[in-house]
This record gives sequence, structure tokens and C-alpha cells, in this order.
Amino acid sequence: MSRSGWGERRPATDAEAKALASGVRLRILRLCLDRPLTNREIAIRLERNPASVLHHVRTLVDTGFLVAEPARRGARGAREVPYRATGRSWQLDLSDQPAPARDPILAAFLGEVAAVGESRLRSSRLGLRLDPAHEQEFTDELYGLLDRWATRAPDEGGQRWSVYLGMHPED
Repeated sequence: MSRSGWGERRPATDAEAKALASGVRLRILRLCLDRPLTNREIAIRLERNPASVLHHVRTLVDTGFLVAEPARRGARGAREVPYRATGRSWQLDLSDQPAPARDPILAAFLGEVAAVGESRLRSSRLGLRLDPAHEQEFTDELYGLLDRWATRAPDEGGQRWSVYLGMHPED
């Protein structure tokens, strides 16, 4: 594992960091993680204008975070292109990016919670006092657990879940 505790990750390119610097784009990646969705389907789920969503989808395709699946015919016979997330965002280390590049992660989480309702959120807080060695051990174990589950094949017919983790020192 790297010193950051995020497993073996590579630094994001400027284009990748910019593509991930949007809560809407992060939500699109989550929606398309294990099933391809068309631009229209994404727009409906996000309650957004399809033209605005298409801009975000194109940005994610251009940076390799989404891939287009074969086109299909929609309910009215129109040509539709479904998009699927590649999972590449999990392989990037954004820790050296300025704070605005990381803030969309929280925005995406808050948008997802708003969409499902707070009553369905499982949350917990924990306060710890750790020296640098134990902080690193805790971080490595935590991200190791997330890495293991992120690379595991999804359960067929399983419930879709999202996990958000935030850690910060207290002054």
C-alpha cells in the first residue's frame, strides 16, 4: 500500500481530476456502476435536464470513466446509447489535488442521501486518538477493506449500496 493508505493508486491527470471535480459526475458514475443507463435514464434519476447531463456524460466518456455500450432502440424506436462506469475512478489518488477537487465527493454523497431519504441512511461516528503509526495502520486497514469490496464481483440480484467515508483530524 502507498503511504496515503489508498492501496496502489496512480495520481490523476489534470483532465481526470477535472472530470471528477463534480458531484453530478460522481453520481453518474455511481448510477452506471453495475448497469448501463442511457443519458435520458440518467437525467430522470438525477432530476436534471438531459442536455446538461449529456455534457457530463461526454466528459466522463472522454476521460475513460464511462464507456458506451452498443446502441439500442428505445420504447419509441429512437436510438439510445447506454453508458457503463469503468471503475477507473477508484484507481486514482486525488490526495494531491486542491480541496475543490475533493469536495464533490461530499456533494455526491449528500445528493444520494437526499434522493433516497435520510431515514434510509446508516451512519456512525467514531472519535479516536492515534499517534502517526496507528493512524497509518488504521487508514491502511480501512482502505484495504474498501479495496477488497470494490474489486469483488457484484452479487447477482443484490441490493445496490453506496459507502461514503470521511476522516479528519480535530484541532
